[in-house]
Amino acid sequence: MAYPDDLLSQNERVVVHSHPHFKMLIFPFLAFVITVGAAVWLFLVTKDLTAPWNNVSMIAIAVVAFVLVVWLFLAPLVRWRTTHFIVTTDRLIAREGVLKRTGIDIPLSRINSVQFEHGLLDRIFGCGTLIIESASDEPLRFDDIPHVEHVHTVIYREVNDNPYDDYHGAPGPQDTEPLPPRGREPRGRRR
Repeated sequence: MAYPDDLLSQNERVVVHSHPHFKMLIFPFLAFVITVGAAVWLFLVTKDLTAPWNNVSMIAIAVVAFVLVVWLFLAPLVRWRTTHFIVTTDRLIAREGVLKRTGIDIPLSRINSVQFEHGLLDRIFGCGTLIIESASDEPLRFDDIPHVEHVHTVIYREVNDNPYDDYHGAPGPQDTEPLPPRGREPRGRRR
């Protein structure tokens, strides 16, 4: 889902738009599988009860299973789907929530430093935590950002707006040639 163009300022364009990594849906998915499996098993166990108790038990199992699926699976799924992390040419945008929507916009000119961290599990899944230090008191942490190293680099490049830190292939009229590596001069020529 693309970020709505009508919410962007003139000449602003989206550079990165992502949801949190799907890693945050692993436990909700496991909860869904376990809940449905337990409900089916309990249906099979209670189907042989005498009438009216078999119907009462099946209705109770279905209601409890439905509540657990909504609470443990659907709510995290909707939370994941409605959480957005966006980097534009002018600002960093974070939005989350369904009923209570929250968001933060950080102008790129206010960002002091960009850091990332990811442990072994994050590296396996290809995500991590992005830490943004801006003019605010505390650094802002954005968890489960997919391809966090790439996003870190993109934000750094957008903040610094330095055309010479990117490799564009063959040098153009505005690009400069890199300096040749400086090695040690021979001993006899030093003074």
